[in-house]
Amino acid sequence: MSSKTVANAAEALEGLLFDGMTIMSGGFGLCGIPENLIAGIRDHGVKNLTVISNNCGVDGFGLGL
Repeated sequence: MSSKTVANAAEALEGLLFDGMTIMSGGFGLCGIPENLIAGIRDHGVKNLTVISNNCGVDGFGLGL
């Protein structure tokens, strides 16, 4: 059985991201967002995303990145 554990967000996102994709992000308030995955998406450099979320974050944090 293969392991489903990865070392970081970049490894978890490997091969999944592409320009123009739609991403749905869960979370509740700023305490329940997938902040490491959001940063990993930003760091990847993917462009022209459509993001669906119930929480937009704030400037400089969460989806506000």
